[in-house]
Amino acid sequence: MPDAKTPADLTITPRDVRFGRGGRYRRWWLNDDPVATAFYNALSVTFPKGEGFFIDSVRKFRDGTPPRLAGEIAAFTKQEVIHTREHVAFNRHVTDQGYDTSRLESRVDREIALTKGRPPIASLAATMCLEHFTAMLAHQLVANPAHLEGGDAEAVALWRWHPIEEIEHKGVAYDTWRHATRDWPRFRRWWVKSFVMVMTTSKFFRGRTVGMLDLLAQDGLTGAGVKWRLFRYAFGRPGMARKILGAWIAFFLPGFHPWNYDDRALIGLVDSDFAAARLAA
Repeated sequence: MPDAKTPADLTITPRDVRFGRGGRYRRWWLNDDPVATAFYNALSVTFPKGEGFFIDSVRKFRDGTPPRLAGEIAAFTKQEVIHTREHVAFNRHVTDQGYDTSRLESRVDREIALTKGRPPIASLAATMCLEHFTAMLAHQLVANPAHLEGGDAEAVALWRWHPIEEIEHKGVAYDTWRHATRDWPRFRRWWVKSFVMVMTTSKFFRGRTVGMLDLLAQDGLTGAGVKWRLFRYAFGRPGMARKILGAWIAFFLPGFHPWNYDDRALIGLVDSDFAAARLAA
């Protein structure tokens, strides 16, 4: 296995925090904007099952990993379990507002089912790619406060806490993949990860767009005008999809590693808010 590029002094620390238990969020909790709210609600609906998939995919390759990576996998697992719990609670707020999320959940089930019967390395490759997506989104959510500006305080806190942990563990799935494929020729490793990323990107954008439009339709918002508003939100202003494009392209470059760009300074912008909830390593 090549020398890992994860920082030697990195710590992955689960923070056991609960959000939104004492009240309800507004129906359009993000700046009274149905499009912005649907954007994040649709993402959140995917997280509980998606993060369970990530945990299972990575843990299958835990045996035989170097001690440091094994410890990072254990910390990654703890973080993802807590993320799952908190997004289950957040999604309960979504359904309490009258939204039907069953179609969104069924789509996630179908996407995960595509890996059934395939070698475990296929699930790990998909996890590696999706973890890069979560790391890109996480970076933006912390680095650019405009994404969450005007949101209900507890919801915004959730969407700032989750990203700092995604940044912390952004290299775990990738390093697990590198260890699992350490005997592969370099070109094969690059080709497989690139192919899987292209397929994952297509399914991710298509699936999440359908989910966002489904939630907007439940607000009575349909048609070409609504699709244009969603496109402008994603690619215009604040432009989450546009702003992650460079980091997405970097995934395909020779020598890529998630920690080629060390953005741990972003963790410090938020971590002090949750210092009391930090669990032992």
